[in-house]
Amino acid sequence: MAAQTLPAFGAAVTFNTQRTRAYLLKLPLFTRATVLIIVLTWVLTLVGKSWNWDVKTWGALIPDEISIATLYRINTFPFIHLNIFHTILNIVAFTPLLERFEHEHGTLTSVALFFGPFATIPGLIYVFIERFILHANTPVMGASMWVFLLLGMEAIRTYKTNPYFTISTYNIPTWITPLLLVVVTAALLPSSSFLGHLAGLLVGYGFGLGYLKFLAPPEWALRFIEGKLNLLGRLPHYVSVDQNTFGRFGVLPSSASSAEAGIPFSGVSGGQRLGP
Repeated sequence: MAAQTLPAFGAAVTFNTQRTRAYLLKLPLFTRATVLIIVLTWVLTLVGKSWNWDVKTWGALIPDEISIATLYRINTFPFIHLNIFHTILNIVAFTPLLERFEHEHGTLTSVALFFGPFATIPGLIYVFIERFILHANTPVMGASMWVFLLLGMEAIRTYKTNPYFTISTYNIPTWITPLLLVVVTAALLPSSSFLGHLAGLLVGYGFGLGYLKFLAPPEWALRFIEGKLNLLGRLPHYVSVDQNTFGRFGVLPSSASSAEAGIPFSGVSGGQRLGP
């Protein structure tokens, strides 16, 4: 019997390894690039010490250090992490969320949003509250703000199709789930930024509800850039804005039968975009 368990265990390990490898090979372009930048930034934090360059001090979001000359921090802080544990934890949490977002909205949209409003809005909210309301100067870094932003968007999408989940006899709104996760994270990891996570979550709610979708790049511009530069043909793992969609904010029917039955596209959550 003992001789039989080892091959079975080995087969399971091989199967899991194959699934992991297959998943990694399917990652779209921007997701791959983001994970690579996070890893390379962590390497730079180690190598930079020999160059007398503190990458964390240079790129972290430090409220009192924000000025016209240092606005780059708004885009650099999500890629910088405290230590290897922080780096791995955020990569594991962020990768599947970003991969799903990119597959749904396209690579070019993802680049524009994550280097645009998805970074600047929660970052500036954090700086404003820290600097002018709390009169504090707590530095933050890490991709967890993006994690909660995407969780907020997912929670709103889930709420539209499944408004409640039941615990005992209580109906709890599904949109509140990431908010509870923010509180739990703050309790389990006291060094994490409750305010930073909350800022990301609020922006995710805003995009999920459609209030902030006007900040997304116009579809005609994305189509023009894709076609002009032939990005889909030149870049491996690139996801087109139009791939499997009826417009960037449109959705597909879940099946041919649902389309024939006249079910409106906006009622199907699987392909829903940034706004309702």
